Amino acid sequence: MSAEVLRLFVLARHAESTANTIHALSSDPARPVALTARGRAQAHALGAQLANVHIDLAVGTRFQRTQETIGIALRGRRVPVLIEPGLDELRAGDFDGAPIKTFWSWRRQHTMSDRLPHGESPDDALRRYASALRGLLARTEPVTLVVLHESALRNIALAADADGPPVLGGAFGNAIPFLFDEHALTRAATSLDAMAASAQRSPDSRRTARTGQAAG
Repeated sequence: MSAEVLRLFVLARHAESTANTIHALSSDPARPVALTARGRAQAHALGAQLANVHIDLAVGTRFQRTQETIGIALRGRRVPVLIEPGLDELRAGDFDGAPIKTFWSWRRQHTMSDRLPHGESPDDALRRYASALRGLLARTEPVTLVVLHESALRNIALAADADGPPVLGGAFGNAIPFLFDEHALTRAATSLDAMAASAQRSPDSRRTARTGQAAG
């Protein structure tokens, strides 16, 4: 009997953006936020790490910083690109463009099910992530590169990890690839929905999702 061949998903946070450098929330894809010079170098480094990996599909969000990272990392390669809005950054509403500390001040006084003013709740974002993962899992490409945002990557890694703490102690730097097989992403989608359904979780709980914890 032949061994099971699993699909591979390479997930990476986008390279450093101008919003990262000023520690500001950037949650509106219509507002351009480009990569910094350091970010472009990081995207080139990501491309070097993936140079000997065949990529069948690249997935980005509606944000310029994810698409720019893909464009630099895969420059010269004929890889189709899919834009998946379900993996967009947390919709911060009135907090878009504000210092990240403004969001955290609000977050300490609210639950995961509370909506940000004119935005969405962290639970809403978790459900979006789960739905987006199921959409990717329904496809057939053997190897998929997904460039997304820290909050989405952090929560997907947390949800995929059946043993407890997030990988690398929760460190998700810019343009660093993390590998998931299709079973791990299936686990993540199920767990993200369960996390969103949990009532009145404590923001400080070890297993609590950390949606929107950084600027991009």
